[in-house]
Amino acid sequence: MGRIRIATFNVNSIRTRLEILSRWLGNDEPDGGINSGSVDVLCIQETKVEDKDFPLLQMKQLGYNCVYCGEKSYNGVAILSKEPMEEVSFGFNDGEKDFPTRVIYAKYKGIWILNTYVPQGKEITHTDYQVKLEFLSRIKRFMDNNSIYDLPFLWTGDMNVAPTEIDLTNPKTNRENVCFYLPLREKFSLISDGLVDLFRKFHPESGHYSFFSYLVKDSLSRNIGWRVDHIFATESLAKKSCGCYIDRTPREWDRPSDHVPVVAVFDGI
Repeated sequence: MGRIRIATFNVNSIRTRLEILSRWLGNDEPDGGINSGSVDVLCIQETKVEDKDFPLLQMKQLGYNCVYCGEKSYNGVAILSKEPMEEVSFGFNDGEKDFPTRVIYAKYKGIWILNTYVPQGKEITHTDYQVKLEFLSRIKRFMDNNSIYDLPFLWTGDMNVAPTEIDLTNPKTNRENVCFYLPLREKFSLISDGLVDLFRKFHPESGHYSFFSYLVKDSLSRNIGWRVDHIFATESLAKKSCGCYIDRTPREWDRPSDHVPVVAVFDGI
């Protein structure tokens, strides 16, 4: 048993961000602190690439196994792992229209991981907002059907929801934003009930964000952002967590994603 790191990162095109991803994953010289060392598992969203064009060779050269499901220019999810993932499935598999490029479920060293890219929704008056709500409902049904509360389980990904007012810089001017609308947050709270928000377990204060818009000038340096990328764990797994942090560094590099990685650290796995 030992320490492992599990991260989530919306790369906003894995081929465009390949240099950044390679540089970040190449951090394999831990200094012994919580916020150091390479990750054992990386859950990726918005790969934006068909499976035939996924940079499999480059990821293998970095020491990672890969499972993925993508499409051209949109969506796409993947999990990179130092040891092979087990029992991998894509989509909800519930008999309805599926989302294989938005959902991966798999197991790593006994931990079940649900990696999701929740639809953004566009506007609360748009039909895509209803798709977003139904997508979240299906996540809840999926977790219930798989009895995840009895498992060492993580729900992670870009969820396109800022759960509380401290999860964005300007809550007052975003009351009807499709990622902060109160009915959406109430629904999200019901879905995440019974799970532990690992970042908030270690950082209950405001001022921490995982998304910094390209459209806002100097958003990173001015710390104008949103916390919409999350890692939730069942109680049994959360007890083994010893840290969780947002790594803003890749946002400072050339041609960055508008999101940054979130990393959870566990001992005794």
